[in-house]
Amino acid sequence: MTNLVDSRGRPLHREALHEPQSARLGWVRREWAEHPSRGLTPQRLHHILEDAEQGNLTAQADLFSDMEEKDGHIMSEMAKRKRAILTLDWEVHEPAGATPQEKRDTAMLREWMSELPAFDELLLDCMDAAGHGFAPMETEWHQVGSVALQRSFTHRPQRWFQTLQHDGNALRLRDGSAEGQALWPLGWVVHQHKARSGYLTRAGLHRTLAWPYLFKNYSVRDLAEFLEIYGLPLRLGKYPAGTTEREKATLLAAVAGIGHNAAGIIPDGMAIDFENAAQGTQEPFEAMIAWCERTQSKVILGGTLTSQADGKSSTNALGNVHNEVRHDLLVSDARQLAATINRDIVAPLRLLNIPGADGRRPPEFRFDTRRFDDLRTLSQALPRLVDAGMQIPVDWAHERANIPKPAAGQAVLVRLAAPTQQPGQSELAAATSQLGAALAVLSRSTGAALVARPIATATGQVDRLASDAAPTLNDWIDQVRDLVERAKNLSEVREGLLALAPDMRIEDYAAALAEALTAAALAGRADILDEARA
Repeated sequence: MTNLVDSRGRPLHREALHEPQSARLGWVRREWAEHPSRGLTPQRLHHILEDAEQGNLTAQADLFSDMEEKDGHIMSEMAKRKRAILTLDWEVHEPAGATPQEKRDTAMLREWMSELPAFDELLLDCMDAAGHGFAPMETEWHQVGSVALQRSFTHRPQRWFQTLQHDGNALRLRDGSAEGQALWPLGWVVHQHKARSGYLTRAGLHRTLAWPYLFKNYSVRDLAEFLEIYGLPLRLGKYPAGTTEREKATLLAAVAGIGHNAAGIIPDGMAIDFENAAQGTQEPFEAMIAWCERTQSKVILGGTLTSQADGKSSTNALGNVHNEVRHDLLVSDARQLAATINRDIVAPLRLLNIPGADGRRPPEFRFDTRRFDDLRTLSQALPRLVDAGMQIPVDWAHERANIPKPAAGQAVLVRLAAPTQQPGQSELAAATSQLGAALAVLSRSTGAALVARPIATATGQVDRLASDAAPTLNDWIDQVRDLVERAKNLSEVREGLLALAPDMRIEDYAAALAEALTAAALAGRADILDEARA
């Protein structure tokens, strides 16, 4: 196996198939995080970021972990960014013009990929690289028959790693030496996320988020102090002349403790007065916190309107624009992650289990990032475009609708035939005719006599109904049109319609409808008599 190399030309070593590389560095596993966010200052933050640029990633990795743990807004926005990848379908595609052997190889890889353990968790762990710049997962292998497969992927803290001082992209496992250990090719899945150009140590989003995180912490702390000082009334202790130092100390302790305990005792002859709280406002602190959170949303999701509403500029149109930006980020994340999976998962599976595989034409893992048209919109637009003379390929229509083409002999949906009607007879006319027939039968059974008179057809009664009801309907339409033209917003339209409802009487419309139905019923009865005479 030592004669095999990975996609980067590095030799594949047998050790990675039997034990994790980090198992030989037990002291790294026993290290505790230092939580540098405690007491963080601009000077200290600058020092942490500067150390990371020189290869020491420990403090920066601990700070980035603290930021997601302590800042709820960063945690929420990063969760949206990470979990968006789970909404995408994926597939292992064969190379273009694949030979029968390449098709069989791709089918095997597709089956092995579908059996990977906790694949969704692996994707989430890989997306941790969006904040840190990289995310390392240690791979453990096992043998299933004659096939070597990954048994587990374990996320390792970024603090376990370092880079070379002269190469910020050369990731190493810390072992106490100056340069650290190179990662075993078969032992790791290392996703490197490029949020921006530059070395690995500066590519993560958290490098940019660290500053608004710091400023927000200052504002939250200052707001808490403001509420403690200015939100409570001033307690003023008064003592008489000749009071001893011990009595003064007792009074001071009572004044200090009464604000939180709401109880206390003081010597007789002393007094505690409650003055109005000092004047002040929390608005500057809240404004600073809001600015920091808006900046965080812009950095992580490319906008703010998909995260929160500012009450002034938040509209559906602007929200849609920001969603477009989020989709662009999702496509970028998916492509970067697919490249990592092809390099660190698909390629090792292929090299270890498919002898003689052509390295120039590998199968490719891809996420499906296409967005499909709304079926209702597409179904309305396509017939009109076809009627206008456009030649639309069937394959294109299936792709846009995300509907697969049926395989040979596969059952497909068909359009049901429309129910037959007599020429010129509407559904309402058919219903009234049936009602008239029923009434005619009932009339004969009770011995009632029918008067022969010219009766219009049911279709004519429908026309008459429309004519008789037109004045009432037109009056309603005029009232609503006048209301809409005078209204300044939708709230006024809604309130105006509620006010108009009592005046929009339906008695005239109901009378016209009743007359038409009665005439239709009589017409049905007349038809029955005509058939009986014939």
